[in-house]
Amino acid sequence: MIVTPGLVDMHTHVYRNATFWGIHADPVAARTGVTTWLDVGSAGSYNFQGFREWIAKPSMARLYALLNISSIGLTARTWELANLNYCDVDLCTKMIEANADLILGVKVRIDRLTTGGSGIEPLRRAREVADRVQRPMMVHIGGGPPSLDEVLVHMRPGDILTHCFTGHNMRIVDDAGRISDAVKQAWGAGIVMDIGHGAGSFSFETAQSMIGAGYLPDVISSDIHQLSIHGPLFELPTCMSKFLALGVSLVDVIRAATVRPAQVMGMANHIGALRVGAPADVAMFEMLEGDFSFYDVHMNRRNGRQFLRNTLTIVNGREMARQPDGQAAPWIDLSEDQRNLIKWGHTPAAFGACL
Repeated sequence: MIVTPGLVDMHTHVYRNATFWGIHADPVAARTGVTTWLDVGSAGSYNFQGFREWIAKPSMARLYALLNISSIGLTARTWELANLNYCDVDLCTKMIEANADLILGVKVRIDRLTTGGSGIEPLRRAREVADRVQRPMMVHIGGGPPSLDEVLVHMRPGDILTHCFTGHNMRIVDDAGRISDAVKQAWGAGIVMDIGHGAGSFSFETAQSMIGAGYLPDVISSDIHQLSIHGPLFELPTCMSKFLALGVSLVDVIRAATVRPAQVMGMANHIGALRVGAPADVAMFEMLEGDFSFYDVHMNRRNGRQFLRNTLTIVNGREMARQPDGQAAPWIDLSEDQRNLIKWGHTPAAFGACL
């Protein structure tokens, strides 16, 4: 077996039964080796207390959050920034300061859908909150407007650019696969590049261009939610296996899902490592060898020879029991692509069953 620190998934949505996106963390943790979850923006100021009481408090896995600059969080699928009245800087600041044990920073989704015509103003307000509380800001990118360059000028060292390997028009490479000068400058200055695979935010083409040029992401995270859990993401070990298929070493892949996210979250002395005195968060994996087909969100295929399958998850010295994930939310219908992945046997369960 491969023994690692408990995985640290730095981009997740686990505010179940109260938001469009939220999944149940503990069943997924038990079968994937993720012992620390950072929920990024599911909760806003109006509903964070529910996240604390109903989600974080009863969870066996460790849960932390980034607070959405929108006070309604991700209650709906999108448009949370369209009404700027929800982007209340004073209230967001107050909530982060009052819940500093769980809230590690601020989250803002910037693309043409979430902003709904409000432009870059929600990002400016998130920047003000981050500066006030002296905590990082995570920025979601996807399909603009605005442009990526408009986003980067508002980011500071320690902030996180998530969906950094997107294939949409805010991508960090040009049509020839060259990384932009603005991204090089931002990355070199200390802005953190986070994968956030999700259901619409990971492109093999972008990833191959970046890795081929010697640029590995700082953090490999899942962006697991009610859509992406059904494929082609599925969960974090599958995402990690995709990077093995892209030629990234096992050591670098594990580091990007343990040590590095713990550092970014400011918790390197507490999670993401195996050391005397740290909580006993441990994951065990077997490396399956075979012929595996992996897909990005555009259903482009990449073949791989290795797949990481979790066999045991331990949180604070206690084994997590395997349990069903539960039913999908009633508003979730599998896409044709997701149904095809099941039919073709290109799912984590099928990978393990066939060997």
